[in-house]
Order: sequence, then structure tokens, then C-alpha cells
Amino acid sequence: MKIKDEQFFRTIRSFFEIYLVKNRSCSPNTVKSYKDALNLYLDFLEAEKGIPAAKTNWNCFNRQFVQEFLIWLEETRGCSKQTQRQRLAAIRSFIQYGGILDVCTVAIQADAEKIKFRKPPQKLVHWLTKEELAAFLSQPDGSKRTGLRDMVFLTVMYDTAARCQELIDLKIQDLCLIQAAPCVYLTGKGDKTRAVPLLPKTTQHLRNYLDKFHPANQRKPTDYVFYTHSGPQKRMSEDTVAAFVKKYGTYARQSCPSIPERVHPHMLRHTRAMHLYQDGVPLALVSEFLGHSQIETTKVYAYADTEMKRKAIQKANSTIPDTVPEPIWKTNDKEMIRKLAGLK
Repeated sequence: MKIKDEQFFRTIRSFFEIYLVKNRSCSPNTVKSYKDALNLYLDFLEAEKGIPAAKTNWNCFNRQFVQEFLIWLEETRGCSKQTQRQRLAAIRSFIQYGGILDVCTVAIQADAEKIKFRKPPQKLVHWLTKEELAAFLSQPDGSKRTGLRDMVFLTVMYDTAARCQELIDLKIQDLCLIQAAPCVYLTGKGDKTRAVPLLPKTTQHLRNYLDKFHPANQRKPTDYVFYTHSGPQKRMSEDTVAAFVKKYGTYARQSCPSIPERVHPHMLRHTRAMHLYQDGVPLALVSEFLGHSQIETTKVYAYADTEMKRKAIQKANSTIPDTVPEPIWKTNDKEMIRKLAGLK
């Protein structure tokens, strides 16, 4: 099928290859997310509007179509409100870029900006108490090679509050295990790198791990710290991590029933952040520790959990007298009652 508007598709290409990558320095994950959004929109146009990809042009990005696309995402694909917002943001960004290149699309951009989308209620993060965490981290069998790897991986993940992707991308050159100030350099969203300090016990675990899994005479700076144990050393996948985290969560729940039924890698990041907040670390420092670009993102942790509320209520109750004083007007003195009522 012949392409109806070649310039439109050149704009799509330059949006991904030039604008997002070079102008905005977006990470590969962000670019992929935007591509997914645009591909889904093209799928919607073909499935619901009978417009094949080759016939797509700027007129297909009108306000009505975009609004119907959001409904399609929810009703047909079962997408959450958060996912719908992400897809809408990607499409708006593409339309905005089109307005930069061609003034004729500015009207389409203005129309798309009028789409009202209610912000979904903020979800409470799920995290482990210190007792639940101890039960969870005790599950890997350190006497076995894979169990030792998993134990060190989970310990480092909690200590650094690293994202799963940040930790499986970690290489030998990213470790600084000197006695004075041990730390790891994590590269997160937007290819931003931050230095995260390590606790002494975690540092010792890493040293022991390196001695066994990366002997000094074979150690290369570009080797992945954590790798698969089947065949050549390769980067672990997110699915591999999710699988053993889920497994250890199931095991831990047998001895600690309060552990959530679904334990996932990101829960350790939430757990570390909540523990820091509960221990009195200011929210701004927690935000920096997590590598958030805006403190607004970190405010999800700024709520009191049940224990914090209980302690606050107990402290408030300590100031309340045990006996309630007798009301001053509880008297048969009619003159006093009239004065208190303002009648005299």
C-alpha cells in the first residue's frame, strides 16, 4: 500500500531518532515507551477507524480520536489510569514536536491539550517491615552457588534501594569497596548516575562474593557483577530476578504469614525508602538516595504507617487527664447559670 503522507512518517522517524535521543537525551526505556504508545495508537486507528498505518496523517490525531483511544485502552486492553496517562503524554509530546516542525499542526496540538484526564488516586506503596525483611532475606541458601548470588543480590538491592535494572546492569567498574567510603555507582533513568554508600556488612558480602564469582586473576572491569549461571556469563534478565524474589517471598511467608502474597523486586526499593523515612531521614535526602529527579515523586513515602500513627496517638493521649473535670455550670445556683449564659 502506498504511503499517503511521506513527510508525516519522516516526522515520526526524526521524533524518535533526533528529538527524543539527541535533543531531550531520553533513555532507551523512555524511547521504547513512546514507541509503544504510538504503535498502539496506530493499532487503534486501524482496528476502530479502519485507517491503515500507510494512510495515517496529522488529521488522525484530532481531539475526538485521541479521547476515543483512551477509552479503547481502558475497555479493550484493560489498561490502568496510570498507563492511559503515560500513553496520552507520549502522543501529546509527538504532536508538540510536529508543531515545532510545521506550524499547521499547532491547532491540532492546542486541541489535544484540551483533553481532560483526571489524575488517578495515588496508590499506597507496599513494603516489608523489618521483621518481614529479615525473614525474606534469610531464605536464600548461601551454601549453594546460586543461593549465595541471590542472597548478595537481594542484600545489595535493599541496602542501595536500587531499581532492578540498575542492579543487573552493575559492573565491576561500578564498585568502590575501599575501607573508608565504600559505595556503588548506579545508572538509572535518563542514564543518570548516582553514588550510593554501602553499609559495612553489605561491603563485606560483596568482597566475599567477588572473591568467589570474580577471582582477582580473571576479573575484568566490564564484567557484570551478577550474572546467569547457565552457560557463558551473561547479564541477568528482569524476569530471572522477579522469579527468585517471588520464590523467596513464598518461602518466607511460611514462617512469617504477614508477608504479602506477591513480593516483587521493586518492593525492596520501597522497603528501604520507608525504613529510611521511619528512621527520621528527611524526605529530601530520601529523594536523593533514590535518584528521583523531583521530590514530588518521593512524597508517596511521606505518609505515616500504622505503627507511626499508633505512637503519635499514644503520645497525644499522655497529655489527656484521666478524669474529666466537673462542668462549671453543673450547679443549682440559678443566678450563676444566668451569668454563664450571658443573661446577666
